[in-house]
Amino acid sequence: MSDGSIRNSSRPGEKPTAATDNHLAMEIADLITPRSVIAQLRATTKKQALQELAKRASAMTGINERTICDVLIERERLGSTGIGMGIGIPHGRLPGLDKLCGIFARLDRAVPFEAIDDQPVDLIFLLLAPEAAGAEHLKALARVSRLLRDRGICEKLRGTDNADALYSLLADRSSSQAA
Repeated sequence: MSDGSIRNSSRPGEKPTAATDNHLAMEIADLITPRSVIAQLRATTKKQALQELAKRASAMTGINERTICDVLIERERLGSTGIGMGIGIPHGRLPGLDKLCGIFARLDRAVPFEAIDDQPVDLIFLLLAPEAAGAEHLKALARVSRLLRDRGICEKLRGTDNADALYSLLADRSSSQAA
């Protein structure tokens, strides 16, 4: 099947299972590109980090930087997206966005983030979704969270300041975990 189409490998009449439906799973490489990985983001506060990420996301999506920043800050008002262990996954839904978009940033210094464990954050995965995204947005959040809860991958991410190496760690790890 080299035509690039997605096919279900289960038998006719069978429902796809996790084993047969694996190729349909959300991958980190579906969310980020090498261009959307920032190896040394400089920020001293959570707000500054979110503003810088909004600026980068604006350049990638064509959506106004202020609009993106407002969505992120509004989401943070509902509760911090700092999930612990130095990880933040700020996210929001944006009108005008046509597909999921991610940005990964390794901060040059951890910043206070009001995380659930009160630890500062130095790894941030920004996830933006179309306004109408439902389950797709939640699946992407779950996939990112699962990846970044792996202490081994986080150690490796913290151990390099090269954007290409960071992208490879994220994308390759995502593929090997899905298998």
